[in-house]
Amino acid sequence: MQKNRVVKIKRIVRTMLGFLPLLFGMVFILMPGPAVIFIPLGLAMLSLTYPWGKIGLRKSQRYFRQAAVKIAQDLSWLGRKLRG
Repeated sequence: MQKNRVVKIKRIVRTMLGFLPLLFGMVFILMPGPAVIFIPLGLAMLSLTYPWGKIGLRKSQRYFRQAAVKIAQDLSWLGRKLRG
C-alpha cells in the first residue's frame, strides 16, 4: 500500500514537471522567448508518463524540423539576393 502511494506521488510530480515547461513554452509563443526549447522539453517529460506525450513530442519534432528546413531555404535565398 505504501509503495502504491509512492508511485502515485512520482506520477504527479512528473506530470507537474512536464506541464511547467510546456506552459512556459506556450507563453513564449506569444511573447519573445525560447518556446522551441520549452515545448519539446515539457512534452519529453510528459512522454515518460503518458502515451499522448509521445505523440505530441513526435509532432513537435516534425514541425520544428520542417520549420528549420524552411528557414535554411529562406536564408539561402536571401544570401543569394544580397550577393547580387
